[in-house]
Amino acid sequence: MRHFLSTEDWSGVEIAQMLEVATQLKRQPLQTTMQGKSIALVFFNNSLRTRTSFEIGAWQLGGKAIVLNPGKDAWPLAYDFGAVMDGTAEEHVAEAAQVLSRYCDLIAVRCFPAFQNWELDREDKVINAFAEHASVPVINMETIVHPCQELALAMTMQEQFGNLENRKFVLTWTYHPRPLNTAVANSALMIATKMGMDVTLLCPSEDYLLDARFMEAAQDYSAAAGHQLTVSHDIESAYANAEMVYAKSWGALPYFGRWEEEKPIRDACQHFIVDEKKMALTNKARFSHCLPLRRNVKATDVVMDADYCIAIDEAENRLHVQKALMTTLLNQ
Repeated sequence: MRHFLSTEDWSGVEIAQMLEVATQLKRQPLQTTMQGKSIALVFFNNSLRTRTSFEIGAWQLGGKAIVLNPGKDAWPLAYDFGAVMDGTAEEHVAEAAQVLSRYCDLIAVRCFPAFQNWELDREDKVINAFAEHASVPVINMETIVHPCQELALAMTMQEQFGNLENRKFVLTWTYHPRPLNTAVANSALMIATKMGMDVTLLCPSEDYLLDARFMEAAQDYSAAAGHQLTVSHDIESAYANAEMVYAKSWGALPYFGRWEEEKPIRDACQHFIVDEKKMALTNKARFSHCLPLRRNVKATDVVMDADYCIAIDEAENRLHVQKALMTTLLNQ
């Protein structure tokens, strides 16, 4: 039995096979792969695309999705062993994961970091605890990485370009009034390098580099493809000749949990917005974002409404790749 916690644990060949299944399911969406099967969707955080695509995806495969919100319509959970449960948590994940495994054939979990201590958050305790105690496959619906979004991004780029090898991919930091999770940035960096693209990470300064684990993984994937991961703080040179621009905002890890100290630095970098002038520097690049996106903060209306914006295509493909993922895990 395998879980889908990070694409680090899946080879490029395996990901390619999953994307082929997704393409087939996009052509023929109604299948019986999950006939008589079910998936528990455990949401600790809000969702629009993730919840909708998993629920509809399970239904289109003939299965049933059960949505749970711990602390709201399900018991609040504890994760640490040895903890004295005299607070708000009514149940331990050890029991919850085992019980859900008796009811369901798959468990999917969405749980963002606490944003207080990165050394703790980077351990990804919640989903790892589910994976440890579940006896069915566990899917990461976003924690400190977002592997489902990776699959959708890869599928969408393949639809646009075909073979992704050697295509110039720019992952650019963008401004947001609040510090956000690094999950999508971590994932975009890893999938683009794993797929053999020539990748540039554009960010305001070294403070905005991603966690060493993901930077090193991306460097290894780049080297295997004959590239070197490029880190740039210069907007014009990074955009020059790009074929794919992917935007995301994230907080600076050196200020993790001390966001007010980072705020003036972040506020001074609003010029990183993706606009038509920057896109004109590219090699007729496509633009995308995981969504939701604050218009005229992260990207302008002109960019979002342009023919080269494929963000809606990527959002649609969340449905197809997640159906392929559930199919793959159920058939293992």
